[in-house]
Amino acid sequence: MDRPYLAVIIPAYNEEVRITRTLERVYEYFSAQNYTWAITVVSDGSKDKTNALVEEFSSDHEGFSLLAMNPNQGKGSVVRKGIMAVEADFILFSDADLAAPIEEVEKLFPFMETCDIAIGSRPLKESNLEVRQPFYREAFGRTANKLIQLLAVKGIKDTQCGFKLFKRDVAKDVFSRCALNGFSFDFEALMIAQILNYQIAEVPIRWSHQEGSKVVIWRDAPKAFFDLFKLRLKGRTKLMEKKA
Repeated sequence: MDRPYLAVIIPAYNEEVRITRTLERVYEYFSAQNYTWAITVVSDGSKDKTNALVEEFSSDHEGFSLLAMNPNQGKGSVVRKGIMAVEADFILFSDADLAAPIEEVEKLFPFMETCDIAIGSRPLKESNLEVRQPFYREAFGRTANKLIQLLAVKGIKDTQCGFKLFKRDVAKDVFSRCALNGFSFDFEALMIAQILNYQIAEVPIRWSHQEGSKVVIWRDAPKAFFDLFKLRLKGRTKLMEKKA
């Protein structure tokens, strides 16, 4: 069987409240497209009904599958394992809440003619933030990104948006070198991509804040800052070593 044009990785942890709605929207959208696709939900040790709901949906809808991890390992780990497990010409990972609507992928595709990676970016003036984050999250995000640009990923205004498209070989190359299992994986992957001289396009998108984020600032921010400094201290040679 020929590999699909697009594979979509959806990381999920205890998403029983919205996962079926998300998959219905994803199916509705891609069923209307003229290219082949495959959707993989990577469950990060979910303890609720997420796995059962995805399996039920997949049994009735061709092109959907579940990759269940146990125990919980962190978003970075499941995205990495999902990317390494799938085959397609292009690989997208999209958050389960569809804060960036799935159809926004069509804004990313044109950039793949000249770039290796296209990422949704919320701070760009052309982006349409239909529902904004609470002010404290926005303020923290702006501060964190300035530090990330200073220490790790030069010139990228939004490393953390959960909507990124990769060419297949680029995704495999970058994520085979990644090691962080938590929410810091986004800037780790982009930092490695820049070291490898892959071209990254930031693309304005439509985006709406969704309640139920798994990121808890007081808990996850210190970990992210520690990861950032750890990556900086590793140096280019260590970062480029393949782990998988």
